[in-house]
Amino acid sequence: MILNQYALKRQITVLALLVVIVIAGLYCYVTLPRESFPDITIPYVFVTTTYEGVAPSDMEELITIPIERKLKGIDDVEEIRSTSAEGISTVAIKFLPKVNLDDALQKVRDKVDQAESDLPTDLQDDPIIKEVNFSDMPVIRVVLSGPFSLRRLQNLAEDMQDRLESIAGVLEARLTGGLEREIHVEFDLDRVRAYNVPFSSIVGSVNNSNVNMPGGSMDIGEGKYLVRVPEDFEHPSEIFSIVAFVRDGKPVYLRDIATIKDAYKDPLTRSRINGKNSVTIGVLKRSGENIVRVTEEVKQVVNDMRPELPQTLQIDLTADQSNDVRLLVADLENNIISGLILVLAVIFFFIGGQSAIFVALAIPYSMFITFALLTGFDVTLNMVVLFSLILALGMLVDNGIVIVENIYRHMQQGKSRPEAAAVGTDQVAWPVITSTLTTLAAFSPMLFWPGIMGEFMGYLPLTLIMALSASLFVALVINPVLSARYQRINVKKPAKNPKAREPVVKRAYLLLLKWSLRHRWVVIISAVVLLIGAMLTLSYSARARSFSRKPNRAGPTSTSKCRKAPIWRPLIDWWPRSRKLWPNMKISVMSLPISGLWVVTLFPRAAPAPISAGWFWTLKISTTAPGHHQQSSKRSGNGC
Repeated sequence: MILNQYALKRQITVLALLVVIVIAGLYCYVTLPRESFPDITIPYVFVTTTYEGVAPSDMEELITIPIERKLKGIDDVEEIRSTSAEGISTVAIKFLPKVNLDDALQKVRDKVDQAESDLPTDLQDDPIIKEVNFSDMPVIRVVLSGPFSLRRLQNLAEDMQDRLESIAGVLEARLTGGLEREIHVEFDLDRVRAYNVPFSSIVGSVNNSNVNMPGGSMDIGEGKYLVRVPEDFEHPSEIFSIVAFVRDGKPVYLRDIATIKDAYKDPLTRSRINGKNSVTIGVLKRSGENIVRVTEEVKQVVNDMRPELPQTLQIDLTADQSNDVRLLVADLENNIISGLILVLAVIFFFIGGQSAIFVALAIPYSMFITFALLTGFDVTLNMVVLFSLILALGMLVDNGIVIVENIYRHMQQGKSRPEAAAVGTDQVAWPVITSTLTTLAAFSPMLFWPGIMGEFMGYLPLTLIMALSASLFVALVINPVLSARYQRINVKKPAKNPKAREPVVKRAYLLLLKWSLRHRWVVIISAVVLLIGAMLTLSYSARARSFSRKPNRAGPTSTSKCRKAPIWRPLIDWWPRSRKLWPNMKISVMSLPISGLWVVTLFPRAAPAPISAGWFWTLKISTTAPGHHQQSSKRSGNGC
């Protein structure tokens, strides 16, 4: 074959290539970004619009239908679904998998902007347009708790939030469970009715008083100065002096018809840790960033800030996704080392000598080449890629065993090392290539798997193809050169009885083979019976499982470890009812068989259109058992 002949003629070049492969592979392995899940494009865009106090039928007529009418003109749309609930409208646009999501997102924004003229003018917030991304999941959570009020914890968390968001690779640090300051203006309706003043004019006077007014510029001597009228409020007491309106030439102040309170917004999230109120900071990383590096820098920032924070403040780190990545990477390294040892032991037992070392070197060299290819194709070291590398680990030595053993056999027949390497590789090159291509052909259809799942699982065949192609390159180029330069054979005296020198396994195999050749029909009929029996057994077991499966009354996402009860509530009164429901939920969570640290976060979210209508409560439980890595679970909809 041309490739191996070319390599044998330039052995020094191949040996220099080995050094380059080792250096490049180690560098790529160290710098390869690590993350939990592949960064895939989910072709969904959600348009969520809130309009408090509006019935579902009115939401559909006023919000959903005008938006849907504009969205129907977008190209590459596979399906549009909408849900109208009390106070909220959700429109889900599913695009074709081939579409560029950034372009699709911009098209949706343009269409929603066109639809704003048909929407009610008193909407408090513009429609929210958002895509779905795995990067929106926090990679680690920082939980602050202690003998402080929620507002104090919120202030401490905001200081830490600024430091965390300054870390390279951090996209956002989200706060949950705190209280935000809000000034409440509570009108005395009897006094407002007595003055007979429109309520809208009073609200307008409050809004117009809390603005900065530009006053132009003023020339004084040779200088030019900007003039501005700062009228934004710096203290709640300033609101008392607002002139609400003028009656009979006398100003009526806001304090005369309303009460101003320095209070807090109605909290939309709630977080507790081990039964105590807390504030949680969820750290999100940017797409393609190294999750291990980001979490390490988050921990470093937390440690650096501890001396600046109160000593009684308790800081816990939960839901660290980098632990799973570290575990998988450690498993990969352990499997590589174990594979080297097992390959050396097996090949040394059957072949012996330097052949065991030459074949075992195919594992690290193939891995180094694969890491370089992953870096070139901009693929991160995620769970799917790590699983694929572990799966391919046992197949990396197959080609090397065939070629090295054939070279060794030709050397035993008296050929020189270069001649044995050339002839032995040529004899089995095409069978080895064909064997590898058949394995690649079995995985290649997965590259064309359509949809979101196909994009997610596409990293598995891609990684396997890279690894097996690298092992084929090592077998055809590197192994012949190493054998031609360093292979040795053990010259032994011929025995009087050659069969007595054969291994026991080989002699037993020869006896079984001779018997099978003499009883061919027995072997064929036995194989057919085994095939039919295996198919019948598989079919029977599948039917048995389907008949024995009990109906799931707790919802489609429930498991045997969790009993769920529906906790759906309308958005308009979700927080008052949550305060009544929270003690029962706390008791239920604390009764779970969890040891160590547990964190519970409760917040409402808009259900996507494919699920159902309404707002749901999402319950997140993050646990850290003593001596174990952190775990987290998320239940939404019919949450547990």
